[in-house]
Amino acid sequence: MKALFVNGSPRKNWNTHKMLASAMKGATDAGADAELVHLYDYSYTGCKSCFACKLKNAKTNGLCVIKDALRPVLEKALESDVIVMGSPVYFSYPTGMFRSFIERFLFPIMSYSFDENGKRLSAIDRKIYSAIIYTMNAPEDLAEKMHYPEYLEPNANAAKIVLGYCETLCAYNTYQFADYSRYEANMFDEKVKAKYRDEHFEIDLQNAYDLGKRLVEKARA
Repeated sequence: MKALFVNGSPRKNWNTHKMLASAMKGATDAGADAELVHLYDYSYTGCKSCFACKLKNAKTNGLCVIKDALRPVLEKALESDVIVMGSPVYFSYPTGMFRSFIERFLFPIMSYSFDENGKRLSAIDRKIYSAIIYTMNAPEDLAEKMHYPEYLEPNANAAKIVLGYCETLCAYNTYQFADYSRYEANMFDEKVKAKYRDEHFEIDLQNAYDLGKRLVEKARA
């Protein structure tokens, strides 16, 4: 049982990474062989629209043909039974590195063709149980007013269509800076942010742990 955890944040040991690490702990406690990768450690592009993966009799087998630093990560993703992807939310959307990974991972698997029963064909013959973790500075009520759920939902929808299963987990009102006094950011009350973090982030981490464990259990069932 292989589980891959993909950090789409430029920051290590911060909110998104910590959520993924907690999900990874849940997966390993459920018996998975788990690995975490940081996308910002790699130099790569998004989909180049070459359509090599859509050629008739293509032998790509669901793997993007671009041979760059991301290719080993994509190979691991294809071999995984569980994949959990994480990103902070910047200007209402996940990071560009996250989106480029999604393009390169999902598009070669997805087919433009259907079988005789009207079922969409796929480059893989199994479900990959997936989830997306988002972390964001916005409190939950503000995120809803800013329509974050509608902006973020298409990523999970694409994963559901292509991989067969996807959940979404959000951590709201996250603590952005280790020391707020160093930054021009007086729209935030550091004491309020710290209080929320102290009261809620452990719950967020527990939710991530439960998510990782649950996905492995579903994949094994």
